[in-house]
Amino acid sequence: MDQKMKKIQVSNKKVKDCEASIPIAYGNVAFWLGKKASEYQSHRWTVYVRGAANEDLGVAVKRVVFQLHSSFNNPTRVVEYPPFELTECGWGEFEIAITLYFHSDVCDKPLSLYHHLKLYPEDDSGPLSTKKPVVVESYDEIVFSEPSDAFVARVQNHPAVNVPRLSSGAHLSSSVSVENVEKRKKGDTKDSPLVHWFTNFSEADELLKLAAARQQVQAHIAKLRRQLTMIDGPSQPLKPTFD
Repeated sequence: MDQKMKKIQVSNKKVKDCEASIPIAYGNVAFWLGKKASEYQSHRWTVYVRGAANEDLGVAVKRVVFQLHSSFNNPTRVVEYPPFELTECGWGEFEIAITLYFHSDVCDKPLSLYHHLKLYPEDDSGPLSTKKPVVVESYDEIVFSEPSDAFVARVQNHPAVNVPRLSSGAHLSSSVSVENVEKRKKGDTKDSPLVHWFTNFSEADELLKLAAARQQVQAHIAKLRRQLTMIDGPSQPLKPTFD
C-alpha cells in the first residue's frame, strides 16, 4: 500500500511553467426517423465529447457521465471507454450535463459541460429530412496548468494533447501504470459513422475562414468608400481667401 501511494505521489510531480491543452468538441447529431416513426420516438440522436480533430480522448479522460432528462430510464449514463458518446431515441429537446473524469495523473477534479440537445432545425420553413441530420457542436479547450510530469511524459507525441516539447535534459517520471492507460481500447472518432457530419475545427480551416472574413470586410469597406465618394464628390483643396 505504501509503495502504491509513493508511486502516485512521485508521478504527480508538477512541471513548472508548463501548460497542456486538449481541444475538444461536444454536441449532438440528430436524425429524423420519418413519418412512420412513433410520435415519441421521432428522432435518433447521439450526444458526444470528441477530440476537435477526432483524436482519442482516452489518453486523458477516464470516463464521461451524461445526465439525461428524468423521463429516460436510467437517466445517468456512464461511458467508461472512448469514444465517449451515447445514442438514444426521443422527441424532445433538453439540456444534457456532461461530466468528464480524468486519469489520476491528469487531474483529480471533474469537468462539467452543458449541451442543449437539438433535434429540429432552426429554420422551421423547410421540411424535415431523414438524410440530413441536425448537427450542433461547440468547441472548447481543456487547459491543465503545471500538469504532472507523468502526464507530460505520456502525451509528448499524442495528437490529442498540445504540450510544449521539453528539452532533452529534462527529467520526467515514468508513465503511470496503475490504470494501464495505454492498454485501453483506442477510441478516436475518425472512423465514426457520424464523422461526415462533424464540424471541422482544425486550425488550418479556422485560418481559412478568418482570411475569407477579412477579405469580405475589406471589400465592404472599399464599397462604402466608393459610395461616400459618389455622394460627397471628390474632395477639393481649400482655397485661401483674401480680404
